This record gives sequence, C-alpha cells and structure tokens, in this order.
Amino acid sequence: MAQSLLQFDQVDFSNSFVDELRGEVAADARPRQVPGYCYSRIAPTPVAAPRLLAWSVPLADFLGLARPAAQGPAVDALAGNRVTESMKPFAARYGGHQFGNWAGQLGDGRAISLGELTARDGSRWEVQLKGAGPTPYSRRADGRAVLRSSVREFLCSEAMHALGVPTTRALSLVGTGDVVVRDMFYSGNPLPEPGAIVARVAPTFVRFGNFQLMTAAAEFDNLRALADYVIRHHYPELGEPSAAVYGHWFAEVCRRTAVMVAHWMSVGFVHGVMNTDNMSILGLTIDYGPYGWLEPYDPSWTPNTTDFSQHRYAFGQQPQVALWNLAQLARALTPLVPDVAGLNAALEGYRTTFTETRESLLRRKLGLTATQPDDAALLADIHQGLITSEVDMTVFFRRLSHLAAELREGEAGEEVKFQELVAAASYVPVPGPVHETLLAWLGRYARRLRQEPASGVEIRDAMLAVNPKYVLRNYLAQQAIEAAEGGDLSGIERLLHVLQTPFAEQPEHEELAAKRPDWARDKPGSATLSCSS
Repeated sequence: MAQSLLQFDQVDFSNSFVDELRGEVAADARPRQVPGYCYSRIAPTPVAAPRLLAWSVPLADFLGLARPAAQGPAVDALAGNRVTESMKPFAARYGGHQFGNWAGQLGDGRAISLGELTARDGSRWEVQLKGAGPTPYSRRADGRAVLRSSVREFLCSEAMHALGVPTTRALSLVGTGDVVVRDMFYSGNPLPEPGAIVARVAPTFVRFGNFQLMTAAAEFDNLRALADYVIRHHYPELGEPSAAVYGHWFAEVCRRTAVMVAHWMSVGFVHGVMNTDNMSILGLTIDYGPYGWLEPYDPSWTPNTTDFSQHRYAFGQQPQVALWNLAQLARALTPLVPDVAGLNAALEGYRTTFTETRESLLRRKLGLTATQPDDAALLADIHQGLITSEVDMTVFFRRLSHLAAELREGEAGEEVKFQELVAAASYVPVPGPVHETLLAWLGRYARRLRQEPASGVEIRDAMLAVNPKYVLRNYLAQQAIEAAEGGDLSGIERLLHVLQTPFAEQPEHEELAAKRPDWARDKPGSATLSCSS
C-alpha cells in the first residue's frame, strides 16, 4: 500500500541532537557567549504574513510530505510561526576560521533547527529554518534573511543535487510579509527588502566549527560527546567510538570533502565563502551565499566582493582551502586522536582522493575510458586552453559532447567544427591568437577520441549524461529574484523545473542555456555578490 503524504505540521519529529547533547534552554535571544553547551533551545520568532513561494516536489515526495496550500498551518510551521508538540527547536553553537582568521564563537545566528523527520526510506533528516529570527548567536544581527539570498539558496541547493554534487537540500521558500533592511555591498546604503525563510534539509548541519570551538574552549567532554554523536548517527559503519574509530572517521571526512570539492571543480561551481564554519562534517555543500559559476573559465575568479582583496576562495583555490580547513579540524580533534601521524595520513588521503576523483570526472566529461599513455598530458593541458580562450565551461563541454560522435568517426571538416565550437563557447571573438592553444588541444583530443572502443553515438550519449546543459547562472537567479520581488513567481518555478533535469535538452528552455549576456557582466547580483547575498 502506498504511503500517504503528510502535511508538514502533522510530522512527528525526533530530536536526537537535543536529547543526546548538552544544551541550554535560552530564556531569550540576547546575543552572548554560551560556554559549556552544544546548542541553545530557542524558538523561531513569528513573522507577519507567511506565504509559500516555492516547494521542492522531489524532496517533499522523498520525505513523505504533501505540498501545502499557500497559507495555512503547514506554512505557519515552515515559517516558524507554529512550533508543534514534537519539535524541539534549537540553534547550534560553533566557531570557525573566517577568511583564515579565528573568529571565536559564531553559531546559528539566523538558522533554527526544528528537529528530525523520518523519510519514506527510514532515514532521518534535520529540518532547519534559515531566517527564522534572532538567537543567542546572532551577535549584532536580526536573525532574518532577505528574499534574494533565500531564492538563491533554495534554487541552488536543489540544482546541485540534480547535478550529482553532494549537498544539503531545500524544501520550501516562504515569504514572511516583513521587511528586512540590508546593505547588500556594505557600501553604507542599507535598503528595505522583502524577507523570506528557507526550510533546508540535511542529515545534520554539524560543521567543522562545532568541533573547533569545543577544543578552543577546552570543553573536551563536549568535544567527545559531539564526535560520538556524529559517528553513531552518521558514520555507524565505523563502529562504536574509540581512539582508533575517531581516526578512521576523520579519514572518511577527508575523503568525502575531497569528493565534494572535485565535483565543484567538475561543474565550475565557486562556493565563495569556504570558512571552516561553512564546511559540513558530512562532506556536503552547505551555506549557499556568494556563490557563482565560471563565466568565463578563470581559476582566479571569485564572485564574492568581500574576498576581492585576497581571492582566498577563488575557483582554483578551493581544493587547497578545503585541505587547510581539514587541517584545522584535525587540530581540533587531537584531544581525541593521539595518533597525529594518522591525522596527517588522512590529510594526504584527501589529496589522493581529490586528484583521482577530479581526473575521473574529467575523463567522463571528455568521454574517455581506457587509459592511454598520453592521457595525463591531455587532461592537464585542457585547462590552459580554457583559460586563454575565456570559454564558458558549461557551454564548452555541452557542445563538445554533441560534437564527439563526429570526432570519434573522423568526419571531415574538423578544423571548421573546432572554430565553431570555440566561437559558441568563448567570450572572446573568433578568430584570434588567444584561441590557438585550445584549437591545438582539440586536435589532440580528436585523435585520442578515435582510440576509444565505443561508437561515436555511445560516447556522445555518455558525455551528455555528465555535462549539464543548465546550471544556475547568477544572472538567471537575479532575473527570477527581481520578478519575485514584484510578485511574479514564474521565474523561480521555471528555473526550479529546468534545473531538476539539467542534463536533458529541454529545447523549450533553450535561452536558459546561453552564455552570460553582456548586460550581466558587471550588474550587482548577476556578476558579483557579497556575504550579505
């Protein structure tokens, strides 16, 4: 018998984080230091007029949830206006390194977890409301979120999942009916904006920074309790926590993080703010803020205006930053793992896993299977060609996928086809001397492709299955945001629909696969964002 779907306010929540770890019952949301605890029990602050703006049907179906009406009890719960009897809302306490500097206590300043619901397959998923109001960790902020940042997080969470990238998910986007004042670029020009709340979902939202703060505060009992909790609930295959298991667990965190970052590099995703408090202990992409997609291919590019002076979190820096972040986590775990050599070996394992995973993903993008002697050089050299030709990474690989069948069969006119491919993908006019490197590489690639045992059609189809046609380009998100701010939700709905099947052709949505238009090159929100975005 098919399992019936529940409304969100009818769900029976469990609360393992609250029940098993030490926390305080917060009397109020006054900003303060909270020593000795893993979390603070704090309820969301009600909003004026909650209204459902967007809903992820695939995630809801997986969780066993029915789409609610635009207004009503379920949306009240998704906005924080209603706390059901089984919910035990809390804000987690954690610290972290921000842009390389230790920031001390941070914590969930605008996110409040409601508890865990059980999906249809029996797995448990924590539901967290982002923008639900102040907590003891809000510092000088109001605990709210604006519509623009909420739209971006909602859409990108679901888009990344559809791309196969490890990520947190997003269930709903709710407008609050309240106004939130934000200075988007910290330029001294704060403006009122519509508020919103995203219900985001993950097995847990524990971060590297949770462990860092426990060690920094010498709260070793809490450190051990938190590690034991994470291992028992999220890494049970490792066995009962012990000194040896802590080491195996850290190695697995390194492995998962390496796989995640390799996927980022494979699709051209730039997270934008890889602080240690934004690193999931499960190796999931978390905290979608000033992210972006390569337009054009440039390893030094970051969409985050806050990072323009350092470019610490630029596209090409992401693998090394993740390793640095893991090293900070390793330092935090030394009270539990006396074998420092084992921790260092796990960090080396990150390097190996990242290199192998990125190479494997690139080979799939290029339709290459059995290894040939010159493959290492071929794979290494593609990046310089993409850089000098300033190609749009998504457009280039998608068009190359369509061209692969002809290249495999050695059809005539390759040089013309190469010129057409580069012209379609590049932001620099063709012909031109900057394209010589990429054109020469394409010739080498075509010769290599003819060594493949599969047919041209088989290679093309395999490449189309891993090279997306659609990604959440910033200018597309910005168009949807501006329409939504005017009351038109069709842009959000269309993007959500298209991005849930990013490898399908969907010819009726062809314009959403285009390169970034000139008008979006320098437009705020379409090219650059800030940590307020």
